[in-house]
Amino acid sequence: MGVPADRPYRPKTSRLFSRQRLLVNLLDSLDVPPKRRDFQKLLFLYCQESDNNSLYEFVPYQFGAFSFTSYADRRKLVERGLLVDDDSKWQLTAKGRRIAKESPDESVASFAYRHRALRGDELVAETYRRFPYYAIRSKIADRVLCMDEETLRRINAAQPKTKRGTLFTIGYERRSLENYLNLLLQSGVTLLCDVRRNAMSRKYGFSKSTLANACRRVDIRYEHLPDLGIGTDRRRALGSMADYRRLLQEYEQHVLPQQFDAMAAIRRWIQSGACIALTCYERDSEYCHRGRVAKEIERQADTRLSVSHL
Repeated sequence: MGVPADRPYRPKTSRLFSRQRLLVNLLDSLDVPPKRRDFQKLLFLYCQESDNNSLYEFVPYQFGAFSFTSYADRRKLVERGLLVDDDSKWQLTAKGRRIAKESPDESVASFAYRHRALRGDELVAETYRRFPYYAIRSKIADRVLCMDEETLRRINAAQPKTKRGTLFTIGYERRSLENYLNLLLQSGVTLLCDVRRNAMSRKYGFSKSTLANACRRVDIRYEHLPDLGIGTDRRRALGSMADYRRLLQEYEQHVLPQQFDAMAAIRRWIQSGACIALTCYERDSEYCHRGRVAKEIERQADTRLSVSHL
């Protein structure tokens, strides 16, 4: 049923997530629709400077701080007709401007005014100077900081050190994609080994293709070893720690010994110098089969191998 002609249109802002409303308000506060790179850096600075720093998290990417989640939200806002479908810039539609005007944010407007003259390489360089960790994967740091040797040294010092002889495990439960990737990067991980039987997830960022792409974009290799996983049908009845222990004991005794090829692949990667993280869903490795895989890899190792659970 349509809206009666005599009733004014009122956008339903309550349907926007807080972080999506931030995107809309920030874009509305900027004088000119920003280019993609500029908007990422402005969004990053706003999140670092404000009390809303948990709305978006960022990873060090080829041009500095980058939020995968902001682009996922961008696609949703384009689908809803609030953003213009233009890959070169971020721009509100007329509908998006109406929604922004319905719930203005003074802190966003103040931020936009303070940074109104900061764009392009100067904006990128500002983020590098203030937050050097987010420049560790940058392809343009030498160019935008050509006269700033001190910041270049700080960026180099922020580079994580790869720890050979270390095997990590990590679960993505209660983590954002960016938080997860930062843990891997800060731990020096160079190869993520996905040990899920079915690498699918309703949580953004953790289905196989999306996770593999995100890893590639921060220079982490992704490998999937589905034979090391446990089928969903065997997990459905788990309700207590005792149930988990029974399942994991059965897995350790009867499944792992059959996985010669998958286990040999992990051993080869370790021997080649890769710093590996085994991943699955559960945050606590005690509830996850990846802990048993790590234990067996440690037992089989030719040299001393340290296992850490992120």
